Amino acid sequence: MDIFLRIYLFSGMLLHKVVWEYLKQKSPAQAQKRPEKFSFKSVIKIGKIGFLLFLFLQVILLAPILPLADQPALLRIAGVVIYSLGLVIAISGRIQLGKNWANLEDYQVMQEQKLVEQGIYRWIRHPIYSGDLLLVLGVELALNSWLVLLIIPLAAVVYRQAKEEEKILSRAFSGYPAYRERTKMFLPFVI
Repeated sequence: MDIFLRIYLFSGMLLHKVVWEYLKQKSPAQAQKRPEKFSFKSVIKIGKIGFLLFLFLQVILLAPILPLADQPALLRIAGVVIYSLGLVIAISGRIQLGKNWANLEDYQVMQEQKLVEQGIYRWIRHPIYSGDLLLVLGVELALNSWLVLLIIPLAAVVYRQAKEEEKILSRAFSGYPAYRERTKMFLPFVI
């Protein structure tokens, strides 16, 4: 069971990364980028890469880091379900966003960018964030780890980021306030 779990979690995270990198190359925002000097954005990017590498290593080693339970079968099942849901939501959101995507640390609206309101964006404004949070929550539950509690500060950072993005989007798109009124931020019909 452990080897199949490891392969499943690793494959999903790899798929997530491949989709991002492939679609990033097609993004107009990436084509306009010039190399920049070391900055706060660089620190954020390094932090994101470090966190991703940590998750990959944790999955590869599948060593319980601060185990939650002696009999983790139910936790693992719940974790795999949550992880799978998060993976589908994040990848769907990224694909549906298409060329309207920009790196979160860039705080920019591109000239040709449009407000995406269809697909999963019909119900939630930040499906990529939602999916990624569910993905991390699911990984930690599937791995039976108390590191699942890291979801709390991570969710706070994501919430702050989403609020900052919404300020920018409200200024850039006249229809954004109405869109905000009819959608939820992270979970359909809830939050």
